[in-house]
Amino acid sequence: MTKIGVGVIGYGLGGRAFHAPYVAAAADMDLRAIVSRDPAKVHADRPAVRVVPDVATLVASGDVDLVVVSSPDALHADHAIAALDAGKHVLIDKPFATTLADARRIVRACRPGRVLSAFQNRRWDADFLTLRRLIAEDRLGEIVHCASHFDRWRPEPATTWKEEREGGSWMDLGPHLIDQALQLFGRPVAVDADIATLRIGAPAPDYFHATLHYPGRRVVLQSNKVAADHRLRFAVHGRLGSWIKHGIDPQEAATVAGREPGDGDWGLDDTPGLLTLGDGVPTPVPNERGDYRRFWTALAAAIRGNGPNPVPADDALLVMEVLDAGLRSASQQRRIAL
Repeated sequence: MTKIGVGVIGYGLGGRAFHAPYVAAAADMDLRAIVSRDPAKVHADRPAVRVVPDVATLVASGDVDLVVVSSPDALHADHAIAALDAGKHVLIDKPFATTLADARRIVRACRPGRVLSAFQNRRWDADFLTLRRLIAEDRLGEIVHCASHFDRWRPEPATTWKEEREGGSWMDLGPHLIDQALQLFGRPVAVDADIATLRIGAPAPDYFHATLHYPGRRVVLQSNKVAADHRLRFAVHGRLGSWIKHGIDPQEAATVAGREPGDGDWGLDDTPGLLTLGDGVPTPVPNERGDYRRFWTALAAAIRGNGPNPVPADDALLVMEVLDAGLRSASQQRRIAL
């Protein structure tokens, strides 16, 4: 069977660590072209891949079936629409767009028979898969409070466009945490967000604390770049017990370090969460194995018509609705109903 030809727009961290290695590892895909202004950087990692100078050249390529949009956020909408107009399948890195209006514009541009997906790889994090299993098995009972943290120790702002993006961390890390919450608990009824700049000289917000309101449940999403102790990942409390997880899925660090997906202990998180029931005794819970390759396998099946889109556009639009509500909540200092 002919492989799905893939072209990637951009070769920053996303293209280099989250897309190119996984496309290269996917049995049904072939990485054929990358848009980059630095061919030497691409060829140092992927010597056989064609480097093209612009998006127009990529989307006109007859051997490219799927276009991965991994360009700076503000360009996502225009690049995605250009690829959709050319009849390509499209995968967009997070955030799906910088505004809800642009996100809707992308969805309207998608032709029948084309797959439009959002890159939410963290649905396949080891810790998140473990939490999904605990909830499915009713080990915690009805969840009343879930705190999801993505803290970091980066006290000095970097001089990159990502540090200057409008919305800051909320538009960078927020999409991951929001998507996971929506997968677990569905659409919230309201959003209450505090988005702030805490680092001296930071050009955009580097902190957020957002509460998603559900009847009888609160889900708190938090990120802080001035957190020397940033080990806490989840604190989940249900009517039967609690699950506390420290440490983060190892796959991102592995690809950034240059490892190829699937090597050896790939996706194994050796820091178990602690499950505490009514007896007050914490018990270690082994983690599920994380594997971002499952996203790419599902995406290939969807393109071939053999399975559902792993992250459909409707999911991306709902994430964008929550992001938009969070920005309005922080700006207006009030709770926003959805």
